[in-house]
Amino acid sequence: MTTAIVVGNPKPASRTLDAATYVATQLTGGAPDLVVDLATLGTAILDWSDPGIGELVTQVGAADLVVFASPTYKAAYTGLLKLFLDRFAGGTGLSGIAIPLMLGGSPAHSLAPELTLRPVLTEIGGTVPGRGLYVVDSRHDDPEAYADWLAATAPVVSRLLEVHA
Repeated sequence: MTTAIVVGNPKPASRTLDAATYVATQLTGGAPDLVVDLATLGTAILDWSDPGIGELVTQVGAADLVVFASPTYKAAYTGLLKLFLDRFAGGTGLSGIAIPLMLGGSPAHSLAPELTLRPVLTEIGGTVPGRGLYVVDSRHDDPEAYADWLAATAPVVSRLLEVHA
């Protein structure tokens, strides 16, 4: 089984990265195999002919489980994440489970993962189990902020990963 995380925070090594790593670890029992912190890619993300970015898209697309994480900006995920997601083929770009995760300043945008990120992940072929996960940024390092979502979603993810294997 291959696990990846893709983080669309414009700040490298962000709290969003920490949250995505925590979710992936809790769902699989181990560290992710591939970490794509988009902020570290520089202008290569804008170059559709860049082979390194193309390889990352291929690796993420083939992963069994991918946590896509973004801070909430203007009630949606970041443009940085959008640039990366635009590279995936419609319907077939992702072959595994996709987890939409967004962090925000308050509960006001708690539907953002469902309304903005989930539709894109399903459009490019991902299987999204349960609802998207929204965490208030100030609680990104509090396991209780994830507990209810993990209790509901982890069993579904486990079953899907067993079937996928």
